[in-house]
Amino acid sequence: MSLESDIKKMVESIGLSLYDTAILNENDQTIFRVSVTAPGGVSLDRCVEATHLISPLLDVTPPVGGDYRLEVSSPGIERKLKTFSHFVQSIGEKVLLSTIDKSKYDGELIGAQNDEITIRTKEGEEHTLPFRSISKAKTYFEW
Repeated sequence: MSLESDIKKMVESIGLSLYDTAILNENDQTIFRVSVTAPGGVSLDRCVEATHLISPLLDVTPPVGGDYRLEVSSPGIERKLKTFSHFVQSIGEKVLLSTIDKSKYDGELIGAQNDEITIRTKEGEEHTLPFRSISKAKTYFEW
């Protein structure tokens, strides 16, 4: 079992879903960030609960060598889409994406199936793209 799959099982046991894990360096500190989601959002109390659940596992199986800080949070309303499941979870949201051939799309994500992403641009055009052709994508919120 991998560390990520163990974390996934732990957060699912308390009704959360694992969105992503990442190792970051900020201000000379190493951060192991665990992003979780839940229907209706994730409260601070739920993040604390997940932190208390995950922390003992990381004492036994550290994610990095040396000192690090565990951070459990929601991925936020504006977040990067890295995996196909991220796209599936974001159907109905506004997205910005770029493809390997440098094409850019801005609109509503209306579909994610069979390893293809469908977006309806602000101009009303629908584009279906292979997931593997997407180089960068994120959700965004219009204020």
